[in-house]
Amino acid sequence: MYFYTGPPNWVFSMFAFIGFLCSTIPLPWHLEAWNTGTCLYMIWTATACLVLFINSIVWNGNVIDWAPAWCDISTHFLNGFNLAIPAASLCINRRLYQIASVRTVTKTRAERRRAIIIDLLIGLGLPLLQIPLQYIVQGHRYNIFEDIGCLGETYETPVAIVLFHLPPIIVGCVSAVYCALSIKSFYHSRAQFKELLSSTNSNLNLNRYIRLMLLASTDLFMTIPLSIWVLWVNVRVVGLSPWISWADTHSNFSRVVQIPGVFWRSDVYTVASLETTRWLTVACSFLFFAYFGFADEAIKNYRAAFTSVAKRMGYSTATMSSGQLSSNGTSSKSKPLTSTRGALPVFIRKDTTQKRDSFDSFSSSSVSNYLPELDKEKTVGTLTSVGQLSLADMDGVLPDYKEGDYSEPEPTSAISSGSSSAGDIEEIDVSSLHRASVHTTHLTIPAPQPTHVPDVPRDAADMV
Repeated sequence: MYFYTGPPNWVFSMFAFIGFLCSTIPLPWHLEAWNTGTCLYMIWTATACLVLFINSIVWNGNVIDWAPAWCDISTHFLNGFNLAIPAASLCINRRLYQIASVRTVTKTRAERRRAIIIDLLIGLGLPLLQIPLQYIVQGHRYNIFEDIGCLGETYETPVAIVLFHLPPIIVGCVSAVYCALSIKSFYHSRAQFKELLSSTNSNLNLNRYIRLMLLASTDLFMTIPLSIWVLWVNVRVVGLSPWISWADTHSNFSRVVQIPGVFWRSDVYTVASLETTRWLTVACSFLFFAYFGFADEAIKNYRAAFTSVAKRMGYSTATMSSGQLSSNGTSSKSKPLTSTRGALPVFIRKDTTQKRDSFDSFSSSSVSNYLPELDKEKTVGTLTSVGQLSLADMDGVLPDYKEGDYSEPEPTSAISSGSSSAGDIEEIDVSSLHRASVHTTHLTIPAPQPTHVPDVPRDAADMV
């Protein structure tokens, strides 16, 4: 005797909830693309996964009629969902064909509004229309299957085939035609296709176009064969009853049929019909996430969401390259330290240095300290012409001169009766020179003790 065991019911509950998340998380940034078919696909799939998840929790291991109102609403929704996925795929393929076959990209606001209205009529209007049409062939209120929950009941008649079973197949075939035409147009105009996409819709690039085409095509391969198979199972197992009248179909309509698991698991066709239908609903959500959940825009939005949540929780996502993590969990941005080895700061200039001796005070700054009234402009390097005092009167120059890391100073006014430039100073034979004191007629400047004069910028020296 056949008896289906299958995985535990909690496994389906877990995957149904994950499917709900997979269809809901990418919804915000797909709304920016104004692709109505994609958004309708996500909304229908997410809602169906949520309904099946709740049913599997409430009716886990029981068939008690806990919530009649919930069962009425959920069964009508699932009847509309029977046509929702093919209708959403039709919207996607129709839009892809319009983009692929367009030759002019001028589209007014009214045309875009008209396109959205048509997509809503197809992707939302047809499934909602399916609900009252299914009520025509609804034999009683609903069924409750153990571990599965509330499902609608269809009285299998030729009218039921026309109103309930054929619409998904017809819509799927129309969508397949659009899919084939869009692939053909894409193949013939692939050289100009990227420019067409950027002009037609700024939020739809080539990668997203291909993913949408794959999603719609995969749904077609799942929808049409599944609808034909379900129709065949219902006709073969249940059999067709003749349509007599409205009263005959809806006689004893308010009854609720409760089916324990031991009964429906014993019939191979019932098991195949129920399990295939609810697991394929979850598969639609995972299929969508597989095509769009790992795209570049999705990863960027995941990163932004993670950063926002981390900041709300008091954590910082700062890295060493962007800042330092402070003690309170916030990021303090600072410029990274860079090595200055082998480089001079921007405010230091290269000048000529000399080994200092007892006459180091004869700089423009030291002389200005002693003789503020004298002419400070007559300077050459570290030698100063004080009034009429010349290099010859000094009886020599500094004994040691070394070419250092500093550049030559700019020449100033000529020195009277002696040297005229710094270049002349460099040619003097310093070996025969000796230290001397400076004498003037009215002033004698004592030689200060040797000190270390720090190298300062020229501008700083002028300020002293």
